[in-house]
Amino acid sequence: MRRVLLIAMAASVRAGRVVVVGGGASGFFAAITAARRGAETILVEATQKPLKKVLASGGGRCNVIHDPTMAVTDIVERYPRGRREIRGPFTSLFGPDDMRRWFEAEGVELKTEADGRVFPVTDDSQTVADALRNAAHKAGVLFKGGAAATTIDVAGDGFAVKTGDDAYDAAAVVLATGSAPGGYALAKALGHEPVKPCPSLFSFRVKSPVLEGLAGLSVPDARVELKGAKKKPPPPTRGPLLVTHRGLSGPAALRLSAFKARELQDCGYKGTLVADLLPDASPGAVRSTLDSHKKKHAGATVAGATRPFSQLPKRLWARLVAHANVRDGCRWGDASARELDAVAAACSALELPFDGKDTNKEEFVTAGGVRLKEINFKTYESKSVPGLHFCGELVDVDGVTGGFNFMHCWCSGFAAGTSAADIAEGVS
Repeated sequence: MRRVLLIAMAASVRAGRVVVVGGGASGFFAAITAARRGAETILVEATQKPLKKVLASGGGRCNVIHDPTMAVTDIVERYPRGRREIRGPFTSLFGPDDMRRWFEAEGVELKTEADGRVFPVTDDSQTVADALRNAAHKAGVLFKGGAAATTIDVAGDGFAVKTGDDAYDAAAVVLATGSAPGGYALAKALGHEPVKPCPSLFSFRVKSPVLEGLAGLSVPDARVELKGAKKKPPPPTRGPLLVTHRGLSGPAALRLSAFKARELQDCGYKGTLVADLLPDASPGAVRSTLDSHKKKHAGATVAGATRPFSQLPKRLWARLVAHANVRDGCRWGDASARELDAVAAACSALELPFDGKDTNKEEFVTAGGVRLKEINFKTYESKSVPGLHFCGELVDVDGVTGGFNFMHCWCSGFAAGTSAADIAEGVS
């Protein structure tokens, strides 16, 4: 009976209604925001299990945001695409501290870790998902699971949204479908031409004698670049580097994959990484340190535990020395200038061929989406279709690992939900 009533009402009710398409992080946030502003809000989701990425992110802990005390000017530099456009929304619409206060008001106590990532103190992503579901329920959001939107048509001064056997009229629509092909198709049918999606935040498949057998080993601070890149990557590509069973991961590698997502796709995920394992020291300074170490530890073996750079793990140091073709058992006092030059080069510009990529288990992010020039970033409303809004990953904005992608979800969801509700309620 309730379903029949809803269908009957769909043909006549438009004013005051917002339909949000997509039950991910940004979709829930948009729906909650719209409902709290008084709009009748329906959230349609293709599956029966919403908020999948929220539950899977951060290794099941959910990296909700990044350090809210960080300046917005620094935060936006962590976005390979969209940094200029999101600066305004982060500053004046819904910023990092607003996000922190929102979750704490919903009962999610947060903690900031040393690297700036913010997690619920429970270390359980279910805490965040439950908070979003509860907030939606309390606000009166009508959730429709297993209801993939098949068409969205402009109908008079609003929209007609069809989901299988059901149809809903709405004064405003928010598309929050992430990287799902169906969402791209809906945007395209409404006159937009989204940027083709491509993977971001992935690890590299590297086969090198230097790394063989070192899975689990990490370098606390490194800078990784793509050899022959069109331009140098921005500073945020620096960070910890992790050796995996299949190659390289960790924040430095993931950030490079984000900033060079298009270039890496174009080269078929084949090429050479150049790793600076001592980014605080210039190549010349590294070479000078080797000379000083030679004088102080002439009797020790070059590949031994008495190494000049304590931040490099012992096993990795031995591999770097071997990679530099230093003679087996060579003592520091006997090392030639050519051998030390090669060791310095291995530390400052280690070349690592890669062939392929692997999905980062903690974040599943794509670059691409509705073009930035087609969106009004004060409202996240389409510039060409009044009342149509976009948020989250469907917008061509993506960040590096560390909570930045969720931050854009919360901000864009808030902006889109606010604007959609104001349109539905007739607020100018």
